Amino acid sequence: FPVPSWIVVGAGTGGTSATFGRYVRYRRHATRVAVVDPENSAFYGGWETGATDYGTGRPSRIEGIGRPRMEPSFIPSVIDHMIRIPDAASIAAIRMLRERTRHWAGGSTGTNLCGAFELIAGMLERGERGSVVTLICDGGERYEKTYYDDAWVAEHDLDPAPHRERIERFLATGRW
Repeated sequence: FPVPSWIVVGAGTGGTSATFGRYVRYRRHATRVAVVDPENSAFYGGWETGATDYGTGRPSRIEGIGRPRMEPSFIPSVIDHMIRIPDAASIAAIRMLRERTRHWAGGSTGTNLCGAFELIAGMLERGERGSVVTLICDGGERYEKTYYDDAWVAEHDLDPAPHRERIERFLATGRW
């Protein structure tokens, strides 16, 4: 499947999703763009309501993506789907990735993985074939004392366990 069914990107400033969205439309690909947004970020709420000045007033705990206010570079009209990802799910995903591949990844990669897994599960359920592309966008070594540290995770009231179970179920069965 050389032309992906989906491209999954995080809602950083909105620029990456805008670039991918405009490109696939310009080239008339059937590819759809899904933006994954962490807790407390404004992009999902703005996309859902159509408000270009939407804000949450709270920062994201997932570094590098999510903003407390919509950014002007975010173009909702070129986004096909948005998925809000719990911060604890992002952490569960990067820990699973580390255990299975020995690759250190940051929280935004975990957010992307969760969104990709959800889309793939939906495709499998509907009997669709195709590919899903996402990015491993950040290294994780610098998060050793945060996202990978059980004490830090507990201190920030995050529980990755139920999300880890869901990820493991998906990897074993294809069901999200």
